[in-house]
Amino acid sequence: MSEKDKVYKGKVKQSGIFNFKDFYEFLYDYLVDENYDIIETKYVEKMKGESKDLEIIWSATKEVSDYFKFEIKVHWFIYGMKKMKVKKEGEELTMDNGTMELRFDAFIIKDWENRWENNPFWKFLRGVYDRYIIKSRVDDYGIKVWEETIEVANQAKSFLAVEGQSG
Repeated sequence: MSEKDKVYKGKVKQSGIFNFKDFYEFLYDYLVDENYDIIETKYVEKMKGESKDLEIIWSATKEVSDYFKFEIKVHWFIYGMKKMKVKKEGEELTMDNGTMELRFDAFIIKDWENRWENNPFWKFLRGVYDRYIIKSRVDDYGIKVWEETIEVANQAKSFLAVEGQSG
C-alpha cells in the first residue's frame, strides 16, 4: 500500500460578502492550471430558512513521477450563506453573504502505483529506499507540495482579500 505523509495543514476564513460561484470556479481553475486532477468527494447542502450551509471536499492530485504523487485536500465549510443585493460602481449585483472556511491539507504519496507491495521483501526494500537512498528527494518533494499548497491558500486569500490562518 502506498505511503501518505502529511506535510501541511492550514486554513483561510472569511465572514462577509463574496461571490461563491466565482470563487469556486477560480479555485478549481487554479488547481487545474497547476496540473492537478480534482475529484469532489463530498457536496452537502443544508437549507436553514433563507440561508444554507455547505460542506464540500476536494481531493486534488498530481503525479510528479512514477513513484511520487502530490495531494491537496480542500475542505470547504460555508455557514449561513444567503443571497443579497449590493451596489458596486452604480450597478446592482447579487452576491453571497456568510462565513466561509477553507481547510487545506497537503500530502506526499510514495509508491502511489503500489509497485513495491507484491511481496514482503520488496516492501522491506521500499522502506530502505525511502529512508536512505532517496531521503533528500522525499524531503524536496515534501517542500514542493508544501509550497504549492501555501500558494493555493494565498491565491484564495487574494481572491477573497482576507488574511488567513495557517498552522
